[in-house]
Amino acid sequence: MNPQHPWVRQQRREFLRQAGGAIAGAAIAGAWSGLHRDAPTALPLKVAAVFTEFTYRSHAHVLLENFLEPYLFNGQRTSPGVEVVSFYEDQTPAGDMARDVANAYKISIYPTIAEALCLGGKELAVDAVLSIGEHGNYPVNAKGQREYPRKRFFDEIIAVFKQSGRVVPLFNDKHLSYRWDWARQMVDDAARMKIPFMAGSSVPLAERRPPLELPPQPRIIEAVSIHGGPFEAYDFHALEVLQSLVESRPGGEIGVDRVQMLSGDALWKAAEDGLWSLELADAAMAAELGPGQPRLRELVEQPPFNKAAPHGILIHYRDGLCAAVLKIGVSATRWNFACRLAGAPEPRATSFYVGPWQNRNLFKALAHAIQTHFKNHQAPYPVDRTLLTTGALAAAVDSRFDGGRVVETPHLALAYKPRDFRALREMGASWKIITEDMPEPKGIHSSGRAE
Repeated sequence: MNPQHPWVRQQRREFLRQAGGAIAGAAIAGAWSGLHRDAPTALPLKVAAVFTEFTYRSHAHVLLENFLEPYLFNGQRTSPGVEVVSFYEDQTPAGDMARDVANAYKISIYPTIAEALCLGGKELAVDAVLSIGEHGNYPVNAKGQREYPRKRFFDEIIAVFKQSGRVVPLFNDKHLSYRWDWARQMVDDAARMKIPFMAGSSVPLAERRPPLELPPQPRIIEAVSIHGGPFEAYDFHALEVLQSLVESRPGGEIGVDRVQMLSGDALWKAAEDGLWSLELADAAMAAELGPGQPRLRELVEQPPFNKAAPHGILIHYRDGLCAAVLKIGVSATRWNFACRLAGAPEPRATSFYVGPWQNRNLFKALAHAIQTHFKNHQAPYPVDRTLLTTGALAAAVDSRFDGGRVVETPHLALAYKPRDFRALREMGASWKIITEDMPEPKGIHSSGRAE
């Protein structure tokens, strides 16, 4: 919709009226090379969007539609509270949507990241940066990893921060990099420069069916996370689901000491040896499919689950927790979890429901979390979570490449305290308004007006 449309102008006036009287706080002084961090503001923020490509259902599409139009979050019409003012697009494939969207919303497309952040000038001219390094025609290395340019995007963004003498909140979509050393450097640079930095997956914010809330500081002794998507790209999401639930153990997270990736007979032999739990996997699949299903070993041999061979990532945490991430069948919307608590005989299990239109509506809750990060200058959950999952995934890829060997991970002795992010989760009310029988719209969709 054209931003000059009367309805859009009315909604912006409504937002400003509700925010009226709010006064932006003083700038927060930084401690690195004279940079400072702007204080949170109640006014609409100017956002630069940096992305690999903007095609139908790409991450740029399904994230940005919730930055350009109102959307539903927990059944409530939600205004983004931001204004996307610039685009940088790394590739322009067939089906490119960036130019049509930019024309409709009066957004300038710039030839470099620096110009997009400076709006064609010499100094940083935006209040936040959305970096989306997913989708596009990029090389696949010998280990099977798509070499998305997330680190390059990050480096060019922070170069503008350094040159301008100030920083603004930054979001990095999905894992930080296909290389551990680059991921570590990104988080270290952000910490040193005091950049409010957020990263990660959309899936932990999805509705849990059946509802699952673990007790405070749960004593988790084993856990399983299951997905149905491709190698690496979806292994990451399942790792984030796992980590978002187990990180609240007593004392907080202290890291991972070894990782192994297995498939075929070796995967089932590991279960027989007690390295991961078939019972928990059965409970996790039952949360999705309902009770009375065949056991997992039988299930994967039946249609449609036999369309792809399973694989598993075994993760041993430094405090003794054993966990597994499994790929079962072929389903882009399979996100299941189960765990066992000390002293509790029955597993706790849930399935993460993504809403109608496949995974597209997952990004409503993620967009809301990012906007909250931009406005508050603090991520709703620590970037350390995604640093740990990035490192565990890189170790799993190394294990797979080396024939399933155990990879010791002393570099993943990462300690952090979790944050309660329940306020940013979709609890299901939105799916009473957007229902499974509604046709999926093309282009940018204002689901916030569907209410």
